[in-house]
Amino acid sequence: MDQAQWQSEALAEAMNVAFALAEDAARDGEIPVGAVVVDRNGAIVGRGRNARESGDPLGHAELFAIREAARSIGDWRLEGTTMCVTLEPCAMCAGALVNARVARLVFAAYDPKAGFCGSLGNLVQDARLNHRLMVEGGFMEERSRQLLQQFFRELRQRNQKLPA
Repeated sequence: MDQAQWQSEALAEAMNVAFALAEDAARDGEIPVGAVVVDRNGAIVGRGRNARESGDPLGHAELFAIREAARSIGDWRLEGTTMCVTLEPCAMCAGALVNARVARLVFAAYDPKAGFCGSLGNLVQDARLNHRLMVEGGFMEERSRQLLQQFFRELRQRNQKLPA
């Protein structure tokens, strides 16, 4: 197996873990977003899933994954790592990725309403900053789109059944 094929398979495995985290979030009534941080060797060093509905306005999957990765590595600088996330990060999470020195971002679905890694803006590749990430968007995009659409469809159905 060549290096490119190994990287592609490792990336798919990491994204599958992120999707499992997103599905866990959905079961708990959270918007289904999952994220993992992978080190240079392909090992997952950080995991996170959305937890905003529990009352934490900063409860984004990316922030949990970054925090856990920093603890795992023992350094706030996550140089050489890759973040795999099921939805394009918002401006807050994009800033965290830059500040944590994550090397690469791979996300599934673009977020035209809040995404800040290509959709509304591109903080992670802004030339004015001292750190920029390599970005690959649209990796396993259809799976993410389906998960999000199903979640919001079920949420609307539940809300319609509530008494006024």
